[in-house]
Amino acid sequence: MTKVLIVEDDRAMAVALSDGFAYEGFQVEVATDGEAGLHLAREEQPDLMILDIMLPKMTGLEICKALRDEGSNLPIIMLTARGQEIDKVLGLKLGADDYVTKPFSFMELRARVDAVLRRSTGKGGNRNGGAHEFGTFRVDLDHHVATKEGTDLDLTPREFRLLGHFIEHRGAVVTREELLDDVWGYDTIPFTRTVDTHIAKLRKKIEDDPADPRLIVTVHRLGYKFLG
Repeated sequence: MTKVLIVEDDRAMAVALSDGFAYEGFQVEVATDGEAGLHLAREEQPDLMILDIMLPKMTGLEICKALRDEGSNLPIIMLTARGQEIDKVLGLKLGADDYVTKPFSFMELRARVDAVLRRSTGKGGNRNGGAHEFGTFRVDLDHHVATKEGTDLDLTPREFRLLGHFIEHRGAVVTREELLDDVWGYDTIPFTRTVDTHIAKLRKKIEDDPADPRLIVTVHRLGYKFLG
């Protein structure tokens, strides 16, 4: 049974979400403040976290950062209010997998959950798994291990998914919109700049000279191409 952790301080919404996911066959855990949410995320090992940004004691952004700093790959969908666009961007940069803006329908959230779970279990991303070598850079997508010149690299789950997509489409131009759809799971195009930010960070880790990349090259006005 899939376990979902809901961290939401609005008790009416927490109950509605809990009832909805329980009805759908999920095992549900609920926390109504940030500290309790982080504790349950660490102790209960859920398959997915639904995380509100604005929480007492500890914000959703702080929880997301803490988990990613600990190396957790827990899929996280953040709940944001209208007007919190900067928080959405920051949440994605900190490692959240998706976000939903309040008010939302349970059907919309359920669809997002399905998409995130497919990616996290390997059914939606990194379809070209296995180990790959590109010069001094080596990546094992199945085991989330990457090295450069024999030294371990600290890649995030999102960076592994980006590499999986690039390797699968090696030599082809990949647009930012395609990456948002496949790696982030968006049906719309909210923040193409988010892609550029993540790729810049990835280049710093895997390229010999990030200022003159040889693996992930920019195709002007179109997107990127992986030449590994």
